[in-house]
Amino acid sequence: MKTARELSNLERVLNSDHAHGDGVFTRSATRRLRSLTGVGHALLTTSCTHALEMASQLLGIGPGDEVILPSFTFPSAANAIAMTGARIVFVDIDPETGNVDPQQVAEAVGPNTKALSVMHYGGVPVDLDAISAIGAFHGIPVIEDNAHGLAVRVGERMLGGIGSLSTQSFHDTKNVHCGEGGALLINDASLVEKAEIIREKGTNRSQFLRGEVDKYSWVALGSSYLMSEFNAAVLDSQLDEFESIQARRLAVWTRYSAELQEWAGESGVRVMNPAQGIHAAHLFFLVMPDWESQALLIAHLRRFGVMATFHYVPLDSSPAGRRFGRVLRPLTQSEDFSRRLVRLPLWPGMTDDEVSRVIAGVTSYERSTAS
Repeated sequence: MKTARELSNLERVLNSDHAHGDGVFTRSATRRLRSLTGVGHALLTTSCTHALEMASQLLGIGPGDEVILPSFTFPSAANAIAMTGARIVFVDIDPETGNVDPQQVAEAVGPNTKALSVMHYGGVPVDLDAISAIGAFHGIPVIEDNAHGLAVRVGERMLGGIGSLSTQSFHDTKNVHCGEGGALLINDASLVEKAEIIREKGTNRSQFLRGEVDKYSWVALGSSYLMSEFNAAVLDSQLDEFESIQARRLAVWTRYSAELQEWAGESGVRVMNPAQGIHAAHLFFLVMPDWESQALLIAHLRRFGVMATFHYVPLDSSPAGRRFGRVLRPLTQSEDFSRRLVRLPLWPGMTDDEVSRVIAGVTSYERSTAS
């Protein structure tokens, strides 16, 4: 969804002498992000993937360490661990939400556990109390992948403010975006300076720009993780219109939820139903009665011109997952959820007619005729 100031912001960057990061739009977008999340320290990055990589570096994860991760998540979270030489311990999910199962997390903690990495699938919060308690009891930091859950509030807490480090995604599939982009949210103030150095190619350039040192130099390992002003210009406009974007996404989500209930009950299909109605309107899913029905519904919707998708192939079953990770036991819930889940199209620019076409396609599905 295009927002009002994107083109004028980009023109300002083109007419300026500052197209690299840490300019006026980086600062403005960062302020907006901090306001939305309630987090004290935020660094815009080139992607959520890079933010996750930075989190691993900041926590000193490396060879001989283990990090607990749900198998049902995007590969970036696993790559950020495996690239350090650490071992991934994959755990299963709660089949109601797709979020990590805290009981399995607790069982997976061992002497080499360096961190817990969790994701709020679809912007539905994980069991915050349970995950926080496990981390606190063992003295293990939590990495919070909040790519789906920007600005979701749970009581007095905000997603992105639970883990020691949290990440956001501004990829163009997310609620607000700048094409490619992300952010690292830092809830442990002792990690801020180190994070700035890693993001700025291992230099203390951020301190130099603030006038804290008279010159900057290479002081540690790092990489080029700083978002450009072009991306920040688009992101700043998107964040400025966050409320209106969310209102439209929620309207689409609510129509799906209301108008598919009767069909779902008659068809043995489970519709996404977050506890207490807390979610980010990031996605809407159906859980089909069996594995075959997933493929049949996706094919049926394609005939209506509707592109529905599955989500995700469990990482423990992937070639790289078997190479870089291990499991405590077969992760049956992740496999079953993955092979029955169907995601419906959801974006803020959807017209009412497009939403109606999706609903009509879904409700016209009958397994006996689709097969």
